[in-house]
Amino acid sequence: MKEANQILLDLKRKIYKPIYFLSGEEPYYIDLISDYIESNVLDDADKEFNQNIVYGKDADLVSILGLAKQFPMMSEHQVVIVKEAQNIKELNKSAGGNDVTGASKTSTNSATQQFANYIANPQPTTILVFCFKYKTIDKRSAIAKALQKNAVYFESSKLYDNQVPEWINNYVKDINYTIAPKATFLLSEFLGNDLSKITNEINKLVISLPKGSEITADLVQDNIGISKDFNVFELQDALAKKDILKANRIINYFAFNEKEHPAVMVLSSLYGYFSKILKFHFLQDKSKFAAAGALGVNPFFVDGYAKAAANYNTGKLKSIFSYLKECDLKAKGVNNPSIENGELLKELVFKILH
Repeated sequence: MKEANQILLDLKRKIYKPIYFLSGEEPYYIDLISDYIESNVLDDADKEFNQNIVYGKDADLVSILGLAKQFPMMSEHQVVIVKEAQNIKELNKSAGGNDVTGASKTSTNSATQQFANYIANPQPTTILVFCFKYKTIDKRSAIAKALQKNAVYFESSKLYDNQVPEWINNYVKDINYTIAPKATFLLSEFLGNDLSKITNEINKLVISLPKGSEITADLVQDNIGISKDFNVFELQDALAKKDILKANRIINYFAFNEKEHPAVMVLSSLYGYFSKILKFHFLQDKSKFAAAGALGVNPFFVDGYAKAAANYNTGKLKSIFSYLKECDLKAKGVNNPSIENGELLKELVFKILH
């Protein structure tokens, strides 16, 4: 995310701002920025006297502002980091939380007004960081307007599933490794869009790899618990080739191991896969690199989509989308009093292949 990278670049250049308000549904960038400030702004000797870390559930806004207004001891800066700031009751109102009444409402209004005043005129030697995770504050509130005008206000949004492979490739490149296209696919399918989980797993994978090495699909499968033979990638490959035996083996395995392969994840992957096949049919330029750009995939996968398109015409694809929708509704209990999800997936694969 460009905005997060710019904030980190400024921090590395020792360009500090008095207030950082880090919010949003994706905690990865919030942690990345706050951890950098916690680890790098002050040296170890200064941290003992000039760095305070508090938690939103244990603190109120007025006491946090009291810390922020203090002067550093024998240092240019003091750092105050508020973790789990979404639990501060006075800020919860600005995030659309439960309203308050009476004396409590008066107290909240007083605290938020003090915060707004501080934002307008912060202590210049303090670096005050709020880690406001999993939500954002109401943009219409006075606090939000003040933060956007006078502070570093950052919102971290969850990536869409189709953005995750490119993010993985960029992250691996940034840490001076390469990654095979199939390995990228497996990581994104198995770990979803949880960036913290993805980076943790990648960092474990490269511990014993020399810089510049490639993260292979085998390495991912051997170390992250993804079966080499029974995963969504192999299911898609079997369906593309209309390999009935292989597809049935995989879907039977999924049905038997539903916790590791929940129907909702399988259906989401298949919907995305067949959507790309349909899109491939209508591409004017089906050359490898043009198709890869249009489909948002690595060129490595284009031949597979071309073969799948040859096996599934647009009429069949229309039927497949109907099967997927029907299976999804039944998996959610609609017009389905008793059939288990595993059996629904088996029926789905049968309909796709016949």
